[in-house]
Amino acid sequence: MKLDRIDIRILHELQRNGRVTNVVLAELVHLSPSPCLMRVKRLQAEGYIIGYSALIDIARLGPTITVFTEVTLKSHRQIDFERFQQAAEKAEEVIECHLIAGGYDYLLKFVTAGVSEYQSVIERLRDMDIGIDKYFSYVVMKSPFIKAHLPLKTIFPM
Repeated sequence: MKLDRIDIRILHELQRNGRVTNVVLAELVHLSPSPCLMRVKRLQAEGYIIGYSALIDIARLGPTITVFTEVTLKSHRQIDFERFQQAAEKAEEVIECHLIAGGYDYLLKFVTAGVSEYQSVIERLRDMDIGIDKYFSYVVMKSPFIKAHLPLKTIFPM
């Protein structure tokens, strides 16, 4: 299915506010409510919209740390990548996993209660014998901003 400018506008608005009513969304994208709702349902059915979630201010909940970790695997067969990815996905503290071209294989993003909790998670992953050769950890000191939306307007000009 090819998306048009209205579909991109709908996606843009929904990622800014996933709780927007259909009537307001229709106004924002210059459609009447019925065709707008049909488009949203089609975007969901086709897999362009994969879910809705709440953005949480984790700092208000208590102390946490974010750690980016570069991981290099011992072997580079497809089965090695699959085994690593499955184990990383099961670790609740791993909130992002990216296969990277360059000097290492994966970039992981962890969020834990503290350094010792991060160390426990990474040691548990190492002990699982999932092919980790080496890893480098980068503790985030401060995050001046985090954008929760994709730059749809610049990637897919409307």
